[in-house]
Amino acid sequence: MSRWEIFIKNIQQDLKLYLFILTLLCLLRMAFIGVLHSYLGAQSTIADVLISLFYGLRISLKSAAVITLFSFVFCTLFSTIFRTGKLKRLRVIFGSIYISLLIFLFHARIPFYREFHTGFNQMIFNTLRDDISALSYTLVVDYYLPFLVLSAGIISYILCRLLQRILARDTYAAPQFAQNYQRLLFRVAIVTCIALFMVFTRFGGSLTYAHSLHWENAAATGDDFLNEAVIDDIQALYRAYSIQERVQEGADLRIDAAKVRGYAAYLTGSNFTANEIDHAFAKQAQGAKIPKPKHIFIILGESFAQWPLLDSYSSLHIADGIKGIMARPDAVHIPAFVPNGAFTPMAVTAIVSGLSDVSLYPNYHPESYKEPYATALAPQFKKLGYKINFWYGGASSWERIKAFVLAQGFDNFYGVSDFHSESGNVWGSDDRYLFDAIAASFTDDTPTLDVILTVSNHAPYTIDLAKEGFDENKVAAALPAEARDDKDLLKRLGHYWYTDRQIAAFVLKMREKEPESLFVITGDHADRTNISKTPTLFDRYSIPLVVYGTGIQKGVIPAAAAGSHINIIPTLIELIAPQGFGYYSLGDSLTRGSSIGFSHNVWITPDAIGKIQAQDAEDFDGTARTLGTRDSIQQTIDAMRALSWWRIEKGKIVK
Repeated sequence: MSRWEIFIKNIQQDLKLYLFILTLLCLLRMAFIGVLHSYLGAQSTIADVLISLFYGLRISLKSAAVITLFSFVFCTLFSTIFRTGKLKRLRVIFGSIYISLLIFLFHARIPFYREFHTGFNQMIFNTLRDDISALSYTLVVDYYLPFLVLSAGIISYILCRLLQRILARDTYAAPQFAQNYQRLLFRVAIVTCIALFMVFTRFGGSLTYAHSLHWENAAATGDDFLNEAVIDDIQALYRAYSIQERVQEGADLRIDAAKVRGYAAYLTGSNFTANEIDHAFAKQAQGAKIPKPKHIFIILGESFAQWPLLDSYSSLHIADGIKGIMARPDAVHIPAFVPNGAFTPMAVTAIVSGLSDVSLYPNYHPESYKEPYATALAPQFKKLGYKINFWYGGASSWERIKAFVLAQGFDNFYGVSDFHSESGNVWGSDDRYLFDAIAASFTDDTPTLDVILTVSNHAPYTIDLAKEGFDENKVAAALPAEARDDKDLLKRLGHYWYTDRQIAAFVLKMREKEPESLFVITGDHADRTNISKTPTLFDRYSIPLVVYGTGIQKGVIPAAAAGSHINIIPTLIELIAPQGFGYYSLGDSLTRGSSIGFSHNVWITPDAIGKIQAQDAEDFDGTARTLGTRDSIQQTIDAMRALSWWRIEKGKIVK
């Protein structure tokens, strides 16, 4: 058999493999939409679904080409060059590995989307840094990992055998031509078609880059769920890798010394010529607005979203504790508030370091262990006379949390091994015992600032809710009809109720025990649980910020204020520090007119919320709106992220 005949037979086998994988990707996309159809927006139509499937087909041309390229190079070209048929088995192996990968990723994507409302993205890199034993337990107990693995294995086996049978079928022989020019034209045509096919797949169904499709421009519909369905798992992994690479290199903002100086000048309102970036963070307090509290508590409630506190959900009665505190005359609630990032570590790093999330994970970064950042909480409040403690309901090894907070100047760290706990799960103690331990620790008159991170409102959701007094039937009756039988939702709502009750009980107990106390109550993140499968941006992403205690009055923080975790440190300093007290912060104090907050993917102002890099915005009730200040919002976000990135990655010196 000639080399040309071998080549023709092999490219037919490559085409079989390509079409098989492409068909599988399309079927998996349809299955994804079918299984999670409840996440479809109410306004979505069949036309939107068809558009999603069409764009998904286009982008999956690339994903199917990945394994086909391996087959083409290592099977077709090698077989042609060496005139052998012994490599055909390699194509089956390549295809089987890829099929198994796709099926396992699909099984993982379903619970991932239910938890995070997105396909695979850069958040998966956090998994490698998490508590693997606790995570494994959660996967087994809460997400039925053994069943998923068994199901994926069986389906993979069936599909691999099917591919093997398809590739075993005969191919067409190369056509024979009498004239040399005919043979030449045919071969040129085949090679040209292969080249065009490569370009067509590379650009996602286009022959030009101008009309190419890739993960960054694949949002073809107005439905977030359908837009995520467009991105198959291979493209989602590529998206995660791309974003992570950009963040690591500062590519999103093209950060260099000149850029940093420009951003610093923008934030400070003056030319920035200093050699140390910390000068850009320098501020002076305007003077205390409340008597200096003896104790300050910053409480980060696990998955403590804001939406249960809203009047529209009052019939659920799962947030009555914090709502009762909000109603007191010495409490203020700031609704325009979002977390620092998507995960708990981002909340911790913002509170501890004062820097915004740029996916550099300061808790693992060498710069964090040289000395505390100028913007860090502990050194600045020590100057105000406080002893600084961190309390966590989980293990001190989680996310290197103990080492990080101590390196950033905290005096003490207390984890689950440091106090008595009668119940909990792999993530840590039930909140009741955490708060009991904190309350019992106040045995002298030393002024303290305590940061408290709870764990109970987290999968695998093991609180005995019935024993705690949670009325599941009452809450179910207040839910929409289609959600009343959702046991998983009721369990999540019950754990929110438990966290709310424990936080409120602790706050009221400590206020009675230590009247000269100030409490800051917020969440680490939202975006885990919503009643609606298509919540508004405000319901999905916002978290509460409640400031309660000594000297607080309703007007102490302007109603037209907005922020995120990085605004907490300067707000507290401006509330209690004497006039002229020098401090450092990236964010502005809410008392001094901070009008924007931002997280990893959304920004918020006092009356609007929108996705970063998107042109659209919403009122808090979900009504679409046009925002005239969109460019200034993006510039502020870019500037704060750039300075945070430089300080963590490059250090103090700007050069």
